[in-house]
Amino acid sequence: MADIEVRNQNFIGGRWAPARSGATIDIVDPATGATVFSSPDSGADDVDDACRAAADAFVEWGRTTPAERMAALLRFADAIEARADDLAAVEHRNAGKPIAAVGVEIEASVDCYRFFAGACRTMETQGAGEYLEGYTSMLRREPLGVVASIAPWNYPFMMAAWKLGPALAAGNCVVLKPSELTPMSALLMAEIAADVFPAGVLNVVAGGKQTGATLVDHPLVEMISLTGSVGTGKAIARAASESLKRVHLELGGKAPVVVLDDADLDVVAESIKVGGYWNAGQDCTAACRVITGAGIHDAAVDAISEAARSLVVGPTTDEATELGPVISAAQRDRVQGFVDRAVAAGATAVTGGALGSGDGFYYEPSVIVGVDQHAEIVQ
Repeated sequence: MADIEVRNQNFIGGRWAPARSGATIDIVDPATGATVFSSPDSGADDVDDACRAAADAFVEWGRTTPAERMAALLRFADAIEARADDLAAVEHRNAGKPIAAVGVEIEASVDCYRFFAGACRTMETQGAGEYLEGYTSMLRREPLGVVASIAPWNYPFMMAAWKLGPALAAGNCVVLKPSELTPMSALLMAEIAADVFPAGVLNVVAGGKQTGATLVDHPLVEMISLTGSVGTGKAIARAASESLKRVHLELGGKAPVVVLDDADLDVVAESIKVGGYWNAGQDCTAACRVITGAGIHDAAVDAISEAARSLVVGPTTDEATELGPVISAAQRDRVQGFVDRAVAAGATAVTGGALGSGDGFYYEPSVIVGVDQHAEIVQ
């Protein structure tokens, strides 16, 4: 797959610019461990520029009709679809996703924008009401203004679409901060957006935790949308409470699978193979806890372990690869730490439980047994 050139600058007010400080972050391909990109590490001045550009653009964008916003979002969806192969190549390289799987995420993102293009013309609200004699009360939906969107690293492009679609459809302007690990597809998306939206409607500032914290605290931001960890969500909720900003938080989970005694274990194992290990298990809905009846426990462990061992782990450029690396060395080591502490506490790794071989941040598909509800690895 050919390398696609991505601008290593922020997109603010319709213009490209490096971080004012000149600071950058090295971006690594999780499949190889090699540095593949240099991204801006934005500071307070860059965030301020982006928020002011969004606020200025809101004066006109916030007055557009639903029909106008629908047309713009449909053009955006079409433009993304036309660059789907390029976006897939960038997401594959930056996020370490198997090439056979990443295209699905681009397709889903296109569908997301088309969905919200239609939704912005069908928003409903409560009808007028008579609560006091001589007065008619009604509700009117209005855009908020500047929305800060903070996207995660597990589905960088698709999760950005989930945030941008509804915010833009409602007439808001957005400052998007992608994860410092996976900014590349967001920056390529900004290049596409430049030909669709007026300057300042969609801005992208890249950077780390401090960039995000500065964005959350900015006085021009009216709403914050985050997909991330519970800890980060709590911190943002606390920060937003100081100025009564609205928040939308999609936080991490620990999804259970309950297996009843009469379940077809072949179906169970295949479902967990897909639902538990998709995207290297980096999913808030990953089927990562399995609870079974005592009578079928051992058979279920055997079936699930066999399914896990059958996963094809390999180069992400190989169409046959089912399981790629985790996002970073730090994340791989974090997974290893959970497993090591579980085993030290008496659990058993029936399969996996170790770092993968070769370059990159691979971890073996694993099944851990002998843990209870209160174990760290379960919680």
